[in-house]
Amino acid sequence: MARIVGKSCSIDLLIDDIREELRGRPYDLASVAGGFRHLTRPAYADAIRSAFGSASGTAVGGGRAVDLTQSDVLVLMCIGYFQPITRAELSSFFGKEISRDFIGHLRGAGLIASGPRSPTPGAPYTYVTTKEFLLEFGLDTLRDLPDFEALEDAGLLSKEKLLAGDIMPGFSDSDQDDGSEPDI
Repeated sequence: MARIVGKSCSIDLLIDDIREELRGRPYDLASVAGGFRHLTRPAYADAIRSAFGSASGTAVGGGRAVDLTQSDVLVLMCIGYFQPITRAELSSFFGKEISRDFIGHLRGAGLIASGPRSPTPGAPYTYVTTKEFLLEFGLDTLRDLPDFEALEDAGLLSKEKLLAGDIMPGFSDSDQDDGSEPDI
């Protein structure tokens, strides 16, 4: 934007003017991943979905650019809160091996990247979230993740259960219709 309007123009004031102009319309500018995105307001998402068959990628917190399973989201949650984290540390959270293919799937989607090598024996790779992760979940920064302690207080998440590998009852077969365990 600065290249278009000039460096002397205040981008923040320009964004405020654009948001004011969009007030009352079904879309807005949202601050996401250190930038801005033109998105449908959540109140209008159902109407747009009905009219066009999909609102994928248009609603704040709405449709996704990437189809994510419950397993994907849970692993991303662990990486988001505990990064940089190794595959072995992820496996300890889930109580089962997290496969290289699963990590490759998340890397291929651009949601995670390699972080610094772990200082543990063997210097395994660690994983961190990316700007695409922030965009996917509508976050401006990682500080916008829900407060971990508040989730614990609300009974939605337990650090002890995470460390014991008991993230969610039924997790092992939540993404499978045939009753087999998911390959994570």
